[in-house]
Amino acid sequence: MKTIYHPADSRGFADHGWLKSHHTFSFANYYNPERMHFGALRVLNDDQVASGMGFGTHPHRDMEIISIPLEGDLEHKDSMGTTAVIRKGEIQVMSAGTGVMHSEYNKNKDELVKFLQIWVIPNQMNVTPRYDQISIKENEKINDFQQILSPNTDDEGVWIHQNAWFNMANFESGNAKEYQVHQPGNGVYIFVLKGSAKIGDQVLGIRDGFGIWETESFTLEALENSEILLMEVPMNI
Repeated sequence: MKTIYHPADSRGFADHGWLKSHHTFSFANYYNPERMHFGALRVLNDDQVASGMGFGTHPHRDMEIISIPLEGDLEHKDSMGTTAVIRKGEIQVMSAGTGVMHSEYNKNKDELVKFLQIWVIPNQMNVTPRYDQISIKENEKINDFQQILSPNTDDEGVWIHQNAWFNMANFESGNAKEYQVHQPGNGVYIFVLKGSAKIGDQVLGIRDGFGIWETESFTLEALENSEILLMEVPMNI
């Protein structure tokens, strides 16, 4: 078993006024050669966008892009003709494939929007661009892992072009559960959204990240009521 610990305060940070963004991995002007990616997990940005502001139309190609709102409403428009609003309790995925243009704005004029933007390197290039969003609130599980993303079109959650599985863990204080890795060669990156947790001897606080690989399973324990995102991805890309 191998592990890596990324304290919340070790992340890159960019303050553009309208945008405040913490980068777990190298992104834009934040470059750390030791923090380029965790396997196929390339970007984990923790973004806060001011009311009425956002990212103007810009291109993407050959990347699986996942957005998970934490607060507020995020409006998405793209060159595929999609116009949509995503809210807390939902997950959005866009396969950029051969190329797509999109924009993201804070829908509201009087409150912040906070969301995670996650990029996963795909296992297929030049695919047809696609967009999807679903509610994950209605299937929410307490004290269990709730799958919100997989490689399978007919499985729970959204799907992407990669052998990756994302789970949300809403655990009450003191609850512990063993996580089974789906595929040999995969690792899991754990990101604490709320509360605190423990894996082995490693205690994790809010916005801490912890990668674990070369293991078939591990136990996640909540030290208080917690919300935790687990991202399982191939380590060899």
